[in-house]
Amino acid sequence: MIRVLTLSALALSLALVAFSTTTAQPPAKKRTTFDEDVLPIFKDRCVGCHSSDKKRGGLNVANYTALMQGGSSGVSIKPGDPDNSLLYKLMAHTAEPIMPPKSEKPPANILAVVHKWISEGAPENSGSKVVMVERPKTDFTLSSVAKGKPAVAPMPPVSMRLDPVLRTARDTAITAMASNPWSPLVAIGGQKQILLYNAETQVLLGVLPFPEGTPQVLKFSRNGSLLLAGGGRGGKSGKVVIWSVAKGERLFAVGDENDCVLAADISPDQSLIALGGPSKMLRIYSARDGKLLHEVKKHTDWITTLEFSPDGVLLASADRNGGVFIWEANTAREYFSLRGPTASVSEVSWRPDSNVVAVSSEDATIRLFEMENGNQIRNWGAHGGGSLGVHYGMDGRLTSAGRDRTPKLWDGNGTLQRAFEAMPDLALRSVLTHDSKLVVAADWSGSILVWQTADGKRVGTLSANPATIAEQLAAAKKTLDDRQKARDAVAVIAKASADALAKANSNLATAQKLVNDTAAAAKAAEQKLAQARQTLVNAQSALDGAVKESRAKEVLAKELTDTAGRVKAEADKAKDNPALQATSLRILSQAGQASAELVFAQKALAEMQAAVRAIEPTIAPALQAHTAAVAASQNAPKAVPLLMTTQQNAMTKAAADAAALSAADAALNEAKAVVTRLGAPAVAGK
Repeated sequence: MIRVLTLSALALSLALVAFSTTTAQPPAKKRTTFDEDVLPIFKDRCVGCHSSDKKRGGLNVANYTALMQGGSSGVSIKPGDPDNSLLYKLMAHTAEPIMPPKSEKPPANILAVVHKWISEGAPENSGSKVVMVERPKTDFTLSSVAKGKPAVAPMPPVSMRLDPVLRTARDTAITAMASNPWSPLVAIGGQKQILLYNAETQVLLGVLPFPEGTPQVLKFSRNGSLLLAGGGRGGKSGKVVIWSVAKGERLFAVGDENDCVLAADISPDQSLIALGGPSKMLRIYSARDGKLLHEVKKHTDWITTLEFSPDGVLLASADRNGGVFIWEANTAREYFSLRGPTASVSEVSWRPDSNVVAVSSEDATIRLFEMENGNQIRNWGAHGGGSLGVHYGMDGRLTSAGRDRTPKLWDGNGTLQRAFEAMPDLALRSVLTHDSKLVVAADWSGSILVWQTADGKRVGTLSANPATIAEQLAAAKKTLDDRQKARDAVAVIAKASADALAKANSNLATAQKLVNDTAAAAKAAEQKLAQARQTLVNAQSALDGAVKESRAKEVLAKELTDTAGRVKAEADKAKDNPALQATSLRILSQAGQASAELVFAQKALAEMQAAVRAIEPTIAPALQAHTAAVAASQNAPKAVPLLMTTQQNAMTKAAADAAALSAADAALNEAKAVVTRLGAPAVAGK
């Protein structure tokens, strides 16, 4: 009881505070509404010609719903934009035919009421919800058609929203898909949302809400900076919305169709937006201010597809009855009426040079038309049961989809280059990526597959019904954990390979050093042996000289001694012969000198003989050392080839394992980045 009384007292006190706060504020300003303010004006001045009984120009101003639907000239009221609302312009006499006809324009106070009503959102009554017309947030029109690759590849910001707007139990048919011409970005239409993927990595880059309903057509601008989506709710409403790719920001919307927009595109100079659908009416708007510039009623059935030529000169549109028309983009004047398709046209796509347009049809064909005379130049059966889509790549090749479930790749002449694997259901859309290396195709069941054009290998899948941010984060964390484990395992292998390479390098370096060392040792041993042999030769030569000299000294000493003996004997007999005595003494002296020299020569000979005997024993060891060194120098290189092979194998394995580690690191960092992105708050994608 005490708890109940306490809560009651608290509620009462809050109510009193709220009452006092409310009563303290001035009364809310009264809104201008159709029922109270505008309808009386129309009844007084307009219903005579524009009522349910008499709808001149198809316009009924006596009923709010009928008024907002417009008349034969299109939408008459643009909530929030009176100056571009046809009804106000006719009343203010700023456009023709003036209303009321042949009369002065209404007084300023009457015009002010209508102007204020439209400015405030054109509400029906005081309880009506106001829906304002979006205007461009910036003037993104170009001074001329942009050609060539932009300086920066158009990609969404990293802060893009990743949480899906809507998550359904089952996937649904993919009716809209587009490929950015200058980046791997692919846009896919889902329920009330557009998914942005990197086709190369199959990573979700962002989610763009599309509260208007289901996107039926997606197109990137020719420079890739803008994304256009057309769609809505069948039988109720349709719009075309433009986003900035780089900012992930919704810029504005055009069109106020009473049915879903089925076809739309933005001109290459980003100044015009064309749309069409079940109304059979081709409408062209200004991208600068959202003003309706042209309305063309030529198609006899729903407009199913349209596209501006890459040079911005022409606009192709086609319908469910097989009608294909080419218009002058700036004037909306008919340029060609192309004849050929015998069933509903599913898609038109221009060749990059703007000289040829491709047309896919439910009659199973793809047809190519040239723009000089509007003649058909190619026609082939592409998909049994019906061709549901065709798309020119930047390299001039085409990809197509159809009821046979098989996306296909064609060269510029219509020759089949590759038929990809059959999809689970009818293949509805197929596009080539910016570099024509990948084909992305989607089917009726919601399957989206990615293949390589070079070999037809499937490389991944995409989803238009992605998991919630919580589910994505859980999956990303598991992927991160798995990749961390895989990276650690690869790191162990890479380290072992690096260690093996280091050992192989060391062994090879040691072997190569041994080769150099043994070669140097062999050369040194050879020099030492040569030196020893030369020393022996020199000593032997000196010994030979000493022997000769000793023998000569010995002969001379003997001759002089013998002569001295004979002369002395004769001198002893002739003591009175002084001359003979002198001769005897002289010869005796010479004999003594010769004997002394003989002794010296014999001593030198003995020394020479001793030297030769000392040198001779050194030759054998030097020869043995030289032989061993030569053998070692010859054996050392034999180990090098095997070690080099071992090193090359180790190097190859280490490089492969290092590359694997680098790839594992990249995959790990990618997983970390995904976890970081999923855990960070999104600020773009509006």
